[in-house]
Amino acid sequence: MRRSTCQVLVVGLALVAALATGSAFAQSAPTTSRLAVALNADIRSLEPGVNRDTNTDTVIHQLFEGLVAYKTDLDVGPALAESWTLSDEGRSYTFKLRPATFHNGKPVTSAEMKWSWDRLNQSSAWTCRPVFNGQSGAKVVAVETPDPQTVVFKLDRASAIFLKQLANIQCHVLAMHPDSVDTEGKWSRPIGSGPLKLREWRRAEYVLLDKFAEYRGSAAPANGFSGARDMLVEQVLFQVIPDPSAREAALLTGAVDILHDIEPDQIETMKQRGMRVLSTPGLGWSALLLQTDDPLLSNVKIRQAIAHAIDLKQIAEAQTLGMAPANASAVSSSTAFYNAGFAAWPAYDPARARALLKEAGYKGEPLRLQTNKQYQSMYQNSVMIEQMLAGAGFAVKLEVIDWATQLSNYLNGRFQMQSFGYSGRFDPALMYAAFVGDKTRFKTAQYGDPDAVALLGQLDTTDDPAVRGKLFAALHAKVQADVPIVGLYFSPIIEAVHPRVEGYVSWPANRPITWGVRKR
Repeated sequence: MRRSTCQVLVVGLALVAALATGSAFAQSAPTTSRLAVALNADIRSLEPGVNRDTNTDTVIHQLFEGLVAYKTDLDVGPALAESWTLSDEGRSYTFKLRPATFHNGKPVTSAEMKWSWDRLNQSSAWTCRPVFNGQSGAKVVAVETPDPQTVVFKLDRASAIFLKQLANIQCHVLAMHPDSVDTEGKWSRPIGSGPLKLREWRRAEYVLLDKFAEYRGSAAPANGFSGARDMLVEQVLFQVIPDPSAREAALLTGAVDILHDIEPDQIETMKQRGMRVLSTPGLGWSALLLQTDDPLLSNVKIRQAIAHAIDLKQIAEAQTLGMAPANASAVSSSTAFYNAGFAAWPAYDPARARALLKEAGYKGEPLRLQTNKQYQSMYQNSVMIEQMLAGAGFAVKLEVIDWATQLSNYLNGRFQMQSFGYSGRFDPALMYAAFVGDKTRFKTAQYGDPDAVALLGQLDTTDDPAVRGKLFAALHAKVQADVPIVGLYFSPIIEAVHPRVEGYVSWPANRPITWGVRKR
């Protein structure tokens, strides 16, 4: 049931009072000089590439810059690199750095970029390591620094998606200064070259960032995470507000300026209260993960029964209020590759599901579905899926755990089923790479079929749109037959912004951009 406006305001007034008293940042800057963004949970780390999630990505990319970055049109543009060239038949990338300064006042040079790369590449915690070491894509065989402003990446073979992976928001291939670690090599503090620098991280409460006065931006115009990042406010506050009602109230009462990733059923309330609502098609994919190594779910007929038992259209309609269609494929309808063929999927047919269960010899063994309440869409999806599976004859137990535990379980393959959401990837190959792979080597791989892995490998060798489209279609056909995962929909991005904020825009990456934004 929707909460009343009165209830929201009561929560909001309490929140405003809490923010106005006893907080170290409360008097640090005038409200017109501070932009406040609400987060639904704390970040996990301030070290790039380690222990990340969407909120962590958001803050990390305010502090650090990479060689290249994604633009709003999903192409790759300049960041620390002002230009780059290819040679050796596509196996060598030479990047020329723009003049830039780290937060400790030292210049950005190729040496720090190489140090940052080496630190990431040597970390077993870096989830993107396989896409750069040859396990899932081309291998970076060397990073060279012929002069202070030149970085050269050498690959073992040409790659059609190397630049996309280098810009990948989840991979965090960013420039860190070595002073970020202590004398023992342990992470100490984030020293990047971004437009904001860390002032304070009070865990479970907020992250406060100050404008970096010596920031030297790109000559390219601001475009997504690419180009110039000129700050128009003195501080950015990322306020942790786990409760959805409290987040909504915080915006309505002015305690925060930007409410990121709101639910569709909040749109009218926000508009009626004078808030500006922004929306754009999203690239984040909601899905049901199936552990194919599980004794029960290793039976393909049971997985096919699950597919027939779930009404994808009903879930997408309920969760997005018709703003996004059901989509079981990893190819978003907002990309040029999507066509009607990607809509093919086992039809919603509970009777067929029951017949498959009988053929599989299913005897009512319980299926455990992990979910969390931090991300309401994941929880609501799991409730609907539980009911649909039960209606088709499955015995399902919903396991509601905290998000940190669920994410750890995902990273280590400790689940039978999970209601999950993949962060947006700017190319369908990157989304397939998130769940297709050798399951004996990658714990996050959902689908280890050798033919599927081979198809994914072929996507790394060609940039021909027609060929890539056929490879995506072949991958979807295999997923459709084997059902290692049940895609639900690509979530639309919906944000609410206080009317005193000017210049804020939404974009498909689903990460707030704070530069170029001012307050009245």
